[in-house]
Amino acid sequence: MEPSVGLVHDYLLVMRGAERVFAAMAGAWPGAPVYTTLYDAHGTQERFVGRDVRTSPLQRLGSRQASFRHLLPLYPWAVGRLDVREHDVVLSSSSAFAHGVRPREDAVHLCYCHSPFRYAWHERETALGEVGAAARPALRGVLAAIRRWDVRASVRVDRYVANSQLGRRRIAEAWGRDAVVIPPPVEIERFAIGAAQEHVLVVGELVAHKRIDTILEAARRAGVTVRVVGEGPERARWATRFPEASFLGRLDDRALAAEYACARALVIANLEEFGITAVEAQAAGRPVVAPRAGGTGETVLDGTTGVLLDEVSVDTLAQALRYTDFDRMDSPAARRNAERFSVAAFQTALRREVGSLTGA
Repeated sequence: MEPSVGLVHDYLLVMRGAERVFAAMAGAWPGAPVYTTLYDAHGTQERFVGRDVRTSPLQRLGSRQASFRHLLPLYPWAVGRLDVREHDVVLSSSSAFAHGVRPREDAVHLCYCHSPFRYAWHERETALGEVGAAARPALRGVLAAIRRWDVRASVRVDRYVANSQLGRRRIAEAWGRDAVVIPPPVEIERFAIGAAQEHVLVVGELVAHKRIDTILEAARRAGVTVRVVGEGPERARWATRFPEASFLGRLDDRALAAEYACARALVIANLEEFGITAVEAQAAGRPVVAPRAGGTGETVLDGTTGVLLDEVSVDTLAQALRYTDFDRMDSPAARRNAERFSVAAFQTALRREVGSLTGA
């Protein structure tokens, strides 16, 4: 008899990188129930419609992407209320809380970890800087409590899978656990090579740790126009500060693929555990400007499919944007490089990892 499988993700409110990874996981086990603290069918482009989606008590609050951060202290409790005890195998997809789900004692729990919760660990000061001074003591206490809960939760996971070597190091630093590395999937077939225009592209959540303001200032100095795809709490401030940039909001898959295809290059400033957008851009034949450290150092071929920077600052980005001849980058080579990270390759590797745990 095939083991019963349950699939868990932090929250399913939008379709960003982590949610696309989870969709590929769900595709590998099409009959498995999906567990999540919050679910928005429309926000996730109806990718999970028809699935057995089971939510936490927080679902009754009606929170959506714009407000889900307000529930931060409640997520450890909410994940613990997801009842996955019927399953022999639990697969969690976690960038924050999903790894804290509680399977029964004889079940196997494999966690695909995008990152330990960044605001409780390696970006704690960034989180504190995003709130007013009066709120910082309370937030500091909440993050400390989450760290303690996080360590206890990590003990219950049988095996961690990281999305990159940087992710593996962060898992070790946070929880003292080793991890296998399986790169996340990219839906390569969504993208096609197009004709590049003169602007560069930024894709991501408009939050402080993405350092998008660094890119916008560098582009201003280099005299390069920028189009920004994404939403987040920093949008209004950055749009006011950089009126010459075009802020497009969150786009559907077809519109986003068109933006990649016509951009001169994709620009990334922050250190990513993997960086799915870098692979998406290459799938559209577009070069990437990004840090050499972190996941982009593993996915971008320096000088062939992009430019890797040893130090990312306004000055280094401005120089790269001003002086790089992006036209000499090889679009077919970028596409071939992206194909290493297909959904099929990811699903095969993940099934193999589950099989090694269960003996199946």
